[in-house]
Amino acid sequence: MLEMMRNLHPVAQALLATCFTWGVTALGAAGVFLARNINRKILDGMLGFAAGVMIAASYWSLLAPALEMSEGKSVPTWFPAAIGFLGGGIFLWSIDKILPHLHIGFPMDEAEGLKTTWQRSVLLILAITLHNIPEGLAIGVAFGAVAAGFPSATLSGAVALAIGIGIQNFPEGMAVSMPLRREGMGRLKSFWYGQLSAVVEPIAGVIGVIAVTMAQPILPYALSFAAGAMIFVGVEELVPESQRGGNTDLATMGAMLGFTAMMILDVAFG
Repeated sequence: MLEMMRNLHPVAQALLATCFTWGVTALGAAGVFLARNINRKILDGMLGFAAGVMIAASYWSLLAPALEMSEGKSVPTWFPAAIGFLGGGIFLWSIDKILPHLHIGFPMDEAEGLKTTWQRSVLLILAITLHNIPEGLAIGVAFGAVAAGFPSATLSGAVALAIGIGIQNFPEGMAVSMPLRREGMGRLKSFWYGQLSAVVEPIAGVIGVIAVTMAQPILPYALSFAAGAMIFVGVEELVPESQRGGNTDLATMGAMLGFTAMMILDVAFG
């Protein structure tokens, strides 16, 4: 697989990787054809796992390489990572305040963003779509770093990041399609909108790889930006959602397992 990826243009690499993560989301969304609902304990454990993967990926695959790339530059080593990380969080926070959306399991009166008359199902889809943006961006920037030839960025590491994000996309697909089914939407339509929530990943991935290959000096900032955006999503959305059902220990252990799995992926193949 790695040999095949090496022969592709960086944009094609990022596109293929993000199409994989999109496909795993669709696989999770397809669970709606097997069941109308998912056990809350299982969902909370999966959401915790997804949060753990995102937190681990933010450091091992994004922040650590950004810090290595910043060594010996005209600015302090920590500067690009700090600025990019905070910038990513502020960017997602800004979108969070503007885009109407509703987190899984939350009542309509707790919908976030600008006030709207949109249906609950639309707001649920937008919530997952919102935090798929930094995932696609992270993958695109990772492949852009490989194309730029930085020693700390490897093709196997970028692939490991895509695999890790793909794994945590599985419960996200289920977390969209099954609530839509409970809202009264048909199975096919619930699946369609569940997988559609991840269509932004290939778009963000291509934007990310093009941006950093055209302007290599921004690469440490871009890696840290993606890390900040992912941490914002994990802490602001996934962790509270996983804890809301009362299965706190299960959700926390899920996060621990997710962090460990992503760390192993990155260290073993990065």
